[in-house]
Amino acid sequence: MLQPPDLRQPRMRVLVNGVETAGALRAEITSNNHYAADRFRLDMQTNTTGANTWSAIDQAQIEIQLSLDGVGYASVIHGDIDQLRIDPRALRVTLEGRDFTSRFIQARTQETFANQTSSQIAAILAARRGLSAKVTATTTPVGAYWQLEHDRTTLDSFSRTVSEWDLLITLASHEGFDVFVSSTTLYFQPPVISTPQTIVLSQQPTLNGPANLMSLSMERSLTLAGNIAVTVRSWNSRLAQSFVQTVTSSGTASPSQTFVYVVPNLTPDAALRLAQSRLAELTSHERVIEADMPGELTLMPRQQIMLAGTKTAFDQLYWIDEVTRRLDVQSGFTQSLRARNSSVLANSIGE
Repeated sequence: MLQPPDLRQPRMRVLVNGVETAGALRAEITSNNHYAADRFRLDMQTNTTGANTWSAIDQAQIEIQLSLDGVGYASVIHGDIDQLRIDPRALRVTLEGRDFTSRFIQARTQETFANQTSSQIAAILAARRGLSAKVTATTTPVGAYWQLEHDRTTLDSFSRTVSEWDLLITLASHEGFDVFVSSTTLYFQPPVISTPQTIVLSQQPTLNGPANLMSLSMERSLTLAGNIAVTVRSWNSRLAQSFVQTVTSSGTASPSQTFVYVVPNLTPDAALRLAQSRLAELTSHERVIEADMPGELTLMPRQQIMLAGTKTAFDQLYWIDEVTRRLDVQSGFTQSLRARNSSVLANSIGE
């Protein structure tokens, strides 16, 4: 639950290469669910010696930890510095960077992975980038996705892959998996269905608790609210057959929009899974909420939350898409979030 404002004593701790470093003034950390790296921007006060040290640094890791009470700290991002700026007159240093997803993004690859499964490749790449891995085992050699012999190399089969992160996303898509980095661990696993968090978002006091939003906007795509269809077309070179799989968001009305994807060398089952996945992704953007609220350390992308108290059809469950936390030693700790879902009237909650 959110702490009352008069009990909050937000604090920030910054570790540079594992060593606590003083002088943090403000930080902005964005966590997302877009198959992209989380990002940070950090402003620090320094001195002449510190400015000289920063000016000569070639690489460094940053971990930013936040606390609501000045006692218990939680790590909100851990990653590499991409860029720094120094103001020699004000003796200020600004650091910008990303979490360790960036290591895969920056690693261009033409490597081959003969007879490897998706999970084996994920574990190999994690170890190579100095990360641990939490990987759900898969059994299908990746060459089988394109109906090729198992000793054919992976990258020969999809030449569009230009980085290790592209490769991981492609493999996750074929497995129906999620892939992301949290702290120093690469996760390659089926999507986790979270239970709704205890925090209920509301601009007005409700039976679920006090108001906790400073601002709120709600959007609905009427196009995605209608009956849409997703079609996947594929030609399987090994079977010398073409397949078409179509799924719709409603089985009753003619679709108002049709999305067509052409993907080579799928099986009928794989084409159906891809169509279902793309349909779920599209419809999940039907309802979108954006909110500003006091900063806290619980909500993260991939979690579910409730919106209540608007007395509209927007009062329902949402999946968190992005959270941006901002802590300033002078102005305090706030955050903004973006969440989305299709209409889930059965799960709506009252005020």
